[in-house]
Amino acid sequence: MVGSSFVDVAIIAATVFGLWVGARSLVDAVVRLARRFGVSELTIGLTIVAMGTSTPELVVSIDAAFAGLGDVAVSNVIGSNVYNLAFILGVVSLIRVVPVERSLVHRDGIALVIATLAGVWAVADGVVTRPEGLALAVGFAAYTGHLLRDERGGSSIDTVYPDSRVTETLAGRARFRGRDAVLLVGGLALVLVCGHFMVEAATSLARDAGISEWVIGGTVVAAGTSTPELAVSLVAMREGHVGMSVGNVVGSNLFNVLGILGVAAALRPLTTSGAAVETGLWLVVVTVLMVAALWTGRRLSRIEGALFALSEGLRWVLGLLRIFG
Repeated sequence: MVGSSFVDVAIIAATVFGLWVGARSLVDAVVRLARRFGVSELTIGLTIVAMGTSTPELVVSIDAAFAGLGDVAVSNVIGSNVYNLAFILGVVSLIRVVPVERSLVHRDGIALVIATLAGVWAVADGVVTRPEGLALAVGFAAYTGHLLRDERGGSSIDTVYPDSRVTETLAGRARFRGRDAVLLVGGLALVLVCGHFMVEAATSLARDAGISEWVIGGTVVAAGTSTPELAVSLVAMREGHVGMSVGNVVGSNLFNVLGILGVAAALRPLTTSGAAVETGLWLVVVTVLMVAALWTGRRLSRIEGALFALSEGLRWVLGLLRIFG
């Protein structure tokens, strides 16, 4: 068991490095892609990057739906969304105060609250039916279409970030070339593969420590499937691409609760337990508080971010106490 644990720790260390390398390649390529086609970093973060980094949640939830494990499919989505908002944005804000674009608050923030309420409402009665799943999926398609129409109409106005490196980056590398396409696909693939192996290794360590399957699913797996979002958001923020960093998290949450939950339920109705409903209500609280924090002054301060990150740590501790207490 000691040897197995050592291998798991080595895998986690290697995947952390791989996530960092892959995220840097992805962010650099996506920035050039956005400017090549005249699309804002926020829109790219809300769509291409968000859906790409949410692939682990998509795979886990659809696999669980086909296996008849509705609780796993729903808890993965809800747990990942709480982790994305509370922990990822919280940690990002500790690196740098997070300013946000007006459209992110007025358009995408409201859309996120509505989508979260719709998803939790569908879960509340214990079954997410096919019609409810189709309605959620249609809602995601409608939101994406509206987002792209706004972009073409020029109504999405980028916030000017004084310390952003976007201008510097674009000056020397404004064109999107074939090599960038390889970096984009390769970076995303590396992030997803490393995220998968990190989940496997972390789950193995948790089992060796005697942690229950439910706690593993609600914490380790939910956090593990969000490692691509964490890596990309941290790298994007460090490189000064604030719109992509925040847009990646908000877009991933919208895709998770509308697209992934919707598609999974459309394929097979999902039966859930009271624990999933309880976590869903906590997601509503975190979402409303996060949007409210971003609405006041259009920024997320370090203090606010620290409180959100601590709330996620508290959720994990309470989950463990419930199992072992």
